[in-house]
Amino acid sequence: MLPRDQIRDALTRDDGPAIVAYLTAGYPDPERFLAALEDVARTADAIEIGVPFSDPMADGVTIQRSSERAIKHGVSLKWIFDALARRELELASPVLLMSYLNPLLAFGYEALAGRAAECGVSGFVVPDLPYEESGPLHAALRQRGLALVQMVTPVTPPERLEALCAASEGFVYAVTRTGTTGRAVALPAEATAYLARVKAASELPVCAGFGVREQAQVEAIAQHADGVVVGTALVEVLERGEDAAEFVRSLRPAG
Repeated sequence: MLPRDQIRDALTRDDGPAIVAYLTAGYPDPERFLAALEDVARTADAIEIGVPFSDPMADGVTIQRSSERAIKHGVSLKWIFDALARRELELASPVLLMSYLNPLLAFGYEALAGRAAECGVSGFVVPDLPYEESGPLHAALRQRGLALVQMVTPVTPPERLEALCAASEGFVYAVTRTGTTGRAVALPAEATAYLARVKAASELPVCAGFGVREQAQVEAIAQHADGVVVGTALVEVLERGEDAAEFVRSLRPAG
């Protein structure tokens, strides 16, 4: 099975919503990151590892802060690949890298795809890469069977929504509101119709994110999407030194 199909299958559940858990690479520090990663991978359905970047424009202050700290500790794309390549590391869920475009360009697309496949990475989310400019990266990843996940938003026009859903691999990332990540607000009333449009356009699982931090939100989103992405709240759990895996378990609806 190709890596991109492993993502799809992991997020296709018939017993409740899937959970994609985001962790900033090397946070809260490089020594503790891999243990946290393994723990969360046993409870989440897929893992999204954030590549630290100096200008994370789509992220709120929590992930900005974690990214800055990781960079100060020397965490880079190369560090992430080397860490994932460790023989003793065992991850129970497929892994995606969430990265802004600059680090990927600097690494080189062909080298990136090759190294990612060697290290067990199944796909990428690149929030600042427009669909119209994604061809070269998509081609390099596709040769290795890796996913390039597309993001849609409530203001994505209908024709573009169709195109993005058709182009996405692994799953479709449905941002539930415009702006940066992490704001703790209720699911907007208009999100129901929006997620219905995304579901109708996509043959892949649809996972909704930006602001998820409690079970009630997961239950609300699960009525209209296949899963959720939880990031800022999980990074805050790690920041406080609490149990990240237990937090992910607490998000799952009972039953």
